[in-house]
Amino acid sequence: MPVHSGPEAHRRVGRLRLSLVGALLIGGLAAGCSPTPTTTTPSASPSSGSAAGSPSQSTGAASSAVPPSTSSGAGTPSSVVPKAPVPVPAPSRTVALSQEQLAGQRIIYSYPGLTPPAALLQRIREGEAAGVIFFGQNVSSEAQLRSAITQLRQAQAASPIHEPLLLMTDQEGGEIRRLPGAPTMSAKQIGATGNPAVAASAGTDAARNLAGVGMNLNLAPVLDVYHSAGDFADSAQRSFSSTPAVVASMGRAFLTAQQQAGVAATAKHFPGLGAAGRGQNTDLGPVTVNESLATLRGVDEAPYPAAIASGVKLIMLSWAVYPALDPARPAGMSPTIVQQELRTRLGFTGVTVTDALEAKALDSFGTMAQRAVAAAGAGMDLLLCSSQNVGQGETATTALVNALNSGALDATGFRAAADRVTALRAQLR
Repeated sequence: MPVHSGPEAHRRVGRLRLSLVGALLIGGLAAGCSPTPTTTTPSASPSSGSAAGSPSQSTGAASSAVPPSTSSGAGTPSSVVPKAPVPVPAPSRTVALSQEQLAGQRIIYSYPGLTPPAALLQRIREGEAAGVIFFGQNVSSEAQLRSAITQLRQAQAASPIHEPLLLMTDQEGGEIRRLPGAPTMSAKQIGATGNPAVAASAGTDAARNLAGVGMNLNLAPVLDVYHSAGDFADSAQRSFSSTPAVVASMGRAFLTAQQQAGVAATAKHFPGLGAAGRGQNTDLGPVTVNESLATLRGVDEAPYPAAIASGVKLIMLSWAVYPALDPARPAGMSPTIVQQELRTRLGFTGVTVTDALEAKALDSFGTMAQRAVAAAGAGMDLLLCSSQNVGQGETATTALVNALNSGALDATGFRAAADRVTALRAQLR
């Protein structure tokens, strides 16, 4: 074919080019609106060190097929499916802290007498304490206790840590109360009513009592399922029932109402002290719970899934030994029980707290420093230094710092624990 020249030839070439471009565009759009389904790779579950609820990035643009366009334009889509935003991991709350401050976020202090000592106030001002536990010896009146807590809060306000202190006590009800007043009914009396509303009322009353003097955390409710009348959990009426479903129902009602009133709840003593006999008290000596794995999971641990599903903020582990789970170590020093049984099997993502670090059950597990490192290494977030001696908390802090610096404690896991504690503090007043 001859090559034409001149204006008319150029116009024909131009029209030909426009036609080709249009055809290509229409074809491309039509291909983009094909009803062929796209697939999405499921998001991975967040790891324990990641921010809760942060989805992982999907490799697909959408999880379902894009329907064919219903517009009149040939192959022109009626809408554009937006791409999912790329998630941004939440920054660590403790990234700027010194080693001493980081370790301090895992220490609960105690003190003797009615007035917080200067050494404790100094630790708090320096950002090296997570909280304080109060006992009967620290209380002479509501006004006195409120004044002491005000001093602690003022020291906290002067510290580089902005989250409030965890200010706690054991206000279970009945015989186990550090403050006068509610709840006056024991757990056993509450359970005997068979009415969760009574447990909820007790939880609300406990929260109001504690919040009234400036506390924000209660080491209750007890979820131990007692096995025999008069045994350890039943003798002081600390157990709601010998029936797991009753303990689960009452415990859930108590902790939910308490937390709705602004005071964090602690379910205890995982995986359970209900089988301990009368006088088998870990504060006084070693305790071994010789129950089968089936019994531990079917009876003793049975109330915990309901508590976890209800959002309990903390779980305290016991210092008893459970051979069916770990024959060598008490629960609060056992990675098997803390990480596998509680975290993995039951799915708890909140804060773990030890029982008293000075308990006689731990006499064969080393010095206070060694106990602190062992508990932290097992996965315990908070260490309860409750001997009413500020030096105990300082010893535990130094031990954690040394273990962190030497590599005996994993730095990533350590920071994750401190972040969980700090996140809890940020939720409270």
